[in-house]
Amino acid sequence: MSDRVLLTGWGRTAPSAATVVRPGDLDGLRKVLSSRPGRGVVARGLGRSYGDAAQNAGGVVVDMTGLARILRIDARAGTVMCEAGVSLHQLMHVLVPLGWFLPVTPGTRQVTVGGAIACDVHGKNHPAGGGFAQHVQALDLLQADGTVRTVTPHDDPSAFWATTGGMGLTGIVLRATIRLLPIETAWMRADTDRCSDLDALLSLMTQPSPHPYMVAWLAPEGRLGRSVLERGTHATRDLLPPARTACPLRLRTRPQVPVPRGVTMDLFGRAPLAALAEIRFRRAPRCRRGRLTPLSAFFHPLDAVTDWNRLYGRACLVQHQCVVPDGQEDTLAKILQAVRRHRAPLTLCVLKRLGPGSPSHLSFPQQGWTLALDFPASAPGLEVLLDRLDAHVLEAGGRVYLAKDSRMAPTAAALMYPRISEFRDVRARLDPHGVFRSDLARRLGL
Repeated sequence: MSDRVLLTGWGRTAPSAATVVRPGDLDGLRKVLSSRPGRGVVARGLGRSYGDAAQNAGGVVVDMTGLARILRIDARAGTVMCEAGVSLHQLMHVLVPLGWFLPVTPGTRQVTVGGAIACDVHGKNHPAGGGFAQHVQALDLLQADGTVRTVTPHDDPSAFWATTGGMGLTGIVLRATIRLLPIETAWMRADTDRCSDLDALLSLMTQPSPHPYMVAWLAPEGRLGRSVLERGTHATRDLLPPARTACPLRLRTRPQVPVPRGVTMDLFGRAPLAALAEIRFRRAPRCRRGRLTPLSAFFHPLDAVTDWNRLYGRACLVQHQCVVPDGQEDTLAKILQAVRRHRAPLTLCVLKRLGPGSPSHLSFPQQGWTLALDFPASAPGLEVLLDRLDAHVLEAGGRVYLAKDSRMAPTAAALMYPRISEFRDVRARLDPHGVFRSDLARRLGL
């Protein structure tokens, strides 16, 4: 089945039309590839890349959500094998009651395994847990000629690391085997601290901590870096109150609330949005220790709202997520100050720590700090501001996350990702006729 569809990323910017096909098996995928579409093919999962990574103007986009079987759970080895269209949400609902958790999860569980591999997603525990790809034991890759090859980080490391983080440009991931993390409960033991400024926040985030997970939510107004820092670790069974011990691995997820029709941020100005952020900051405890929090509430709070990106209305959403290395903390202050001087309506500001990057040619993480900023795409002069932020990031030796990008210039990408030429070489070996393409690849010359 195929349809001509106007597609966007999660930010709903830069729409482009493509023929979307929804094969249900390997034969269907091979049929798509054998037709040799003139504008190429790219796979798409649940569309949570913010920009144009899963779009292909004038070409074919393969919807992989029909290939969503969990094939095998090996409790002895602590692994799961599943098809690429399986979502992290689906995996959590199956694995958590069995005492397993994904070792890396991004800020939403509405992501497919194939998408998590293509973007090599990271979570709140990157310094301790690395990226998603570092827990993939093997993957099956469908190549342009219809052959399937099993790729591992040991047997063909260049193909593996070009595919993980390769934004879907080396082939179509069919299935993967992923190492799992054993857990005793479906709860987190969380600590919360309110920080008065950026120096206090950075100091607290670099102190030794028993918690592998850490994220800070920054307030857009007041002293620079005023924030709420959340740290957590998986709760052991002995920490649960008696009422919870009967079903310690019962996964609790909040019912999803739809965005009311007609309610968008267009109805609010900068001042009310800032006031809401201030209320959130002041409601957070100054210092709280050991609170038990459900897994879903700790890892995926935004998943409680269905299609929350529609709150941006016609304005759409642009996220600028960058990383700057340790020693470049002044760059974080420069970025936040530039946003304030521009008086841009900042709807989300999140800071996390990152550890060393993986061997992926297009690896985003590096040892340092990652800052994610959400803006309405209609904000006046936003493109000028984002170019200025890119310049600060480049000067610091950092980079912008390709999975979130929708507007970066190819010259900036080439400087931020110095191994792009190596990636192109491996891509040419795996796909010599350039069958796998996307709007992102054309825009940045990947």
